[in-house]
Amino acid sequence: MAVKVSKQEKKIAYDLKLCQLLNDYSQVLVVAADNVGSNHLQNIRKGLRGESIILMGKNTMMKRSIKVHAEKTGNNEYLNILPLLAGNVGLIFTKGDLKEVSDEVAKYKVGAPARVGLVAPIDVVVPPGNTGLDPSQTSFFQVLNIPTKINKGTVEIITPVELIKTGEKVGSSEAALLAKLGIRPFSYGLVVQSVYDSGSVFSPEVLSLTNDDLIGKFAAGVAMVTSLSLAISYPTLAAAPHMFLNGYKNVLSIALATEYTFPQAEKVKEYLKDPSKFAVAASAPSEPTASSAPVEEKAPEPEDESDDDLGFSLFD
Repeated sequence: MAVKVSKQEKKIAYDLKLCQLLNDYSQVLVVAADNVGSNHLQNIRKGLRGESIILMGKNTMMKRSIKVHAEKTGNNEYLNILPLLAGNVGLIFTKGDLKEVSDEVAKYKVGAPARVGLVAPIDVVVPPGNTGLDPSQTSFFQVLNIPTKINKGTVEIITPVELIKTGEKVGSSEAALLAKLGIRPFSYGLVVQSVYDSGSVFSPEVLSLTNDDLIGKFAAGVAMVTSLSLAISYPTLAAAPHMFLNGYKNVLSIALATEYTFPQAEKVKEYLKDPSKFAVAASAPSEPTASSAPVEEKAPEPEDESDDDLGFSLFD
């Protein structure tokens, strides 16, 4: 006969398990578990087995255990998770790559029918085409303002119809129509809401950033620092080249407007005094290439001298 465990003992066991996970793992995914059934959750556990552990529970119990763990160990980093424990959420502790674990969790989606009163997470559009329903169902489509026609003894939808918009509640008529058409418009699974990594909390979109995205954001930040430094005349490493160039332009302008000169300004002054030198410089031939190099003419080879040129023959 199995021994019945009291609620207090269950709470103690849960607290010990969560504290042990906090000691062993430094990476946590906070996931929303709305409309996820027990069988569905069990399949996700099997898929993540070996590198990740899913822990569900009441938010109050999770918050209490995290606070107690922080007091005992002095590690207050996990307290950053407390504001994230709102709604129907769970924790995935992992030692694997956060992006790979997040992608693996996203694979476990199951289709679900539109139930009455459910808030639509996406737009639901009924596509055009033959519904397979008999003409007696025409009035049902008319109630929902869906244009139809009778084709070969069945009802056919003429144009695509946006039946439900994101954020709207599913009505009884919409749910009945989708059920008749065999459409399961929604899919549910664990959705990663936040990521915790060694004390830092960030959005899951960060996991999708590539090296090109990081380089682009870094370049944009450098450009902003440069612009600000130039605007307030505050020298920074990013703005230094531009400041030197602007300073050179200012000194060159002064040299051109006055008698003051320096070696780098001499050539510019010469061009301004005699603009024709611009044309000369522009038309100056570039370094000779292999095609423009002069080809040495070969000297004609002397004709073979015959014995006749000697003025006598062999038998003279």
